[in-house]
Amino acid sequence: MKRRTFLASGVASLSLTAGCLGGGGSGAELSLKPEDGNVDGYPPEFDDQPEERNIDTSSFGTTEENGVQVPLAPVDVAHYWYKRGEARIADARGKKSYKKSHVYGAVLSQASKGRRADNDPVMDWPKDDRIICYCGCPHHLSSMRASQLINEGYENVYVIDEGFWEWQDRGYPMRGSDVSSKPNSWVISGETQASLAGRNAWARHRASGQMESTDITDAGSYELHLKFHEVGPDSTIEVETPDYQVEGKLKDLAAGTVQG
Repeated sequence: MKRRTFLASGVASLSLTAGCLGGGGSGAELSLKPEDGNVDGYPPEFDDQPEERNIDTSSFGTTEENGVQVPLAPVDVAHYWYKRGEARIADARGKKSYKKSHVYGAVLSQASKGRRADNDPVMDWPKDDRIICYCGCPHHLSSMRASQLINEGYENVYVIDEGFWEWQDRGYPMRGSDVSSKPNSWVISGETQASLAGRNAWARHRASGQMESTDITDAGSYELHLKFHEVGPDSTIEVETPDYQVEGKLKDLAAGTVQG
């Protein structure tokens, strides 16, 4: 793999829209358990449970990840299962993101390159239980985590199609240190070999541990949508594909096209 420092001139592309929170820091001060102390992924029991209705899961869209078709559950369906206590919820983002805000009752079950299952409560859940993963971008990290679970034998896995921020916008139950905040969004575009289509490109902010990923297209291009807390134009970001790794200021990476 080639590694170099990326330097560019020009104006960075900054959007004030919300989206995925990538990964998170690894500090011991972060609380990674739901507020109820449980790690079962279920919310507290609600008094106002919705009436039972039929859900046609065969009508759901899908996205291909890691060789499997991951079902995309509409957010209102995910909320229906959630309110009825019929689904376990897994946050596929990172520690810092989870600390800031998450679905009430959700556990942290990160999607990351070379991830390890150590201390991941999902690994103790029955493989036939319904599991809903989510992220914010709206469903790349969550589909990665869901595909990993499916490939590990979990039989009833979904992701929230519209992502975490739609959950927030609808006022659905959340917990965290700052449940009302939304990060700004930067877009990093890049190119690599077309032969790497379907594999992943990654962006990381090492100082905070935040990360994001996306698929490489058939043409070898990719777009990384970064929604990182407390990361500015002069923050150092690493971009990695299977072919190369570059490092540079966020404003420079976002101003041009990253190439190996």
